[in-house]
Amino acid sequence: MKFADHTFDLPLDHDRPDGERITVYAREVTADPALPWLLFLGGGPGFPAPRPLGDEGWLLRALRDYRVLLLDQRGTGRSTPVTRRVAQARGAEYLTHFRADSIVRDAELVRQRVTGGEPWTVLGQSFGGFCTVTYLSFAPEGLRAALVTGGLPGVATDAAGAYRALYPVVAEKNRAHYAAHPSDVAAARQVATHLRARDVCLPTGRRLTVEAFQSLGNLLGGRDGSARLHYLLESPFDGAGLSDAFLLAVTAELSWASAANPLYLLLHEATYAQGPGATAWAAQRVRAEFPDFDGDDPLLFTGEMIYPWMLSDDPLLAPLRPVADELADRPQWSPLYDVDRLRANEVPVVAAVYDTDMYVNRDLSLRTATVIGGLRVWHTADHQHDGLRVSDGAVLSRLLEML
Repeated sequence: MKFADHTFDLPLDHDRPDGERITVYAREVTADPALPWLLFLGGGPGFPAPRPLGDEGWLLRALRDYRVLLLDQRGTGRSTPVTRRVAQARGAEYLTHFRADSIVRDAELVRQRVTGGEPWTVLGQSFGGFCTVTYLSFAPEGLRAALVTGGLPGVATDAAGAYRALYPVVAEKNRAHYAAHPSDVAAARQVATHLRARDVCLPTGRRLTVEAFQSLGNLLGGRDGSARLHYLLESPFDGAGLSDAFLLAVTAELSWASAANPLYLLLHEATYAQGPGATAWAAQRVRAEFPDFDGDDPLLFTGEMIYPWMLSDDPLLAPLRPVADELADRPQWSPLYDVDRLRANEVPVVAAVYDTDMYVNRDLSLRTATVIGGLRVWHTADHQHDGLRVSDGAVLSRLLEML
């Protein structure tokens, strides 16, 4: 692998190209400079591109056919960052410029610089797949081909509909976990009982409530997540209290919803928002339709749901709660998909849809697969949502063969 850094001076608001500017960073990874370009759009929102260590199976496989550009999507990594301090100072209106539509318009300007205007192939993982479908909607002329792994969005589904489809999948993941690790039923109930009776804080100062403990269920969507949750529950107590080791481990596992990546928390529900209608803390509202998550017989862990208490209970994030509320109450959003254009699509597209995906609902993905013209889908139960990363290149190889 050979690496090169690229930085691009781009408009914050693409509809006002003479206004405020931001920097967008991308890392080029090359084995053969004669190969065509592949743009990688990773998961999120709010996470930078992966930092290669040299043993990533999917990347090694990609380099056999492509030069790869790893994009730090606007607001992340070495691009002009949106930290919690920036988010608080700039407010909700500023953050509306950090969604998939803006990321795609960034990519088109980057493409002109990198390829000289030639179309490239895009690989979108998870939220990167959402961005890829936005790309197919608004700038298909920039694409030679598109590959999507665990990221076909429900193009006509709002945030509430997405969560309504996901809660039953999360419940099923819980049932599978407890079937594999029956001792965890009592262990999880014991921790929840302890948390109801006492005020417990993590080393960061964040309150560890029952709801926060339940959000450890986000682990269950990965290949080894059930095992990791089980090991976490093996010995959570030190005498009458929760052990330091347990609290430190919980802190690490809950870092996905922390001050390190405020865009993820603030814009997660907005990734589903387009046209009229507020997201209005959809995950919290829809949870009321699934009362099993409020009991402990057994205690059900939740998944990739963003709740308002995640900000209120964290002293680092609490100042962002008014910004989050303003985003949740926003009555109108820019469009993310053009269904008519997707139906008329002529770009070769292949997509992996994982049968028990806990983050992007299978049924919504399969429905979208019928909308995008010419899309070929690989519907598989052999991998989880993290299949691209953990399959040592097998998932990407399969899609490239289909392509």
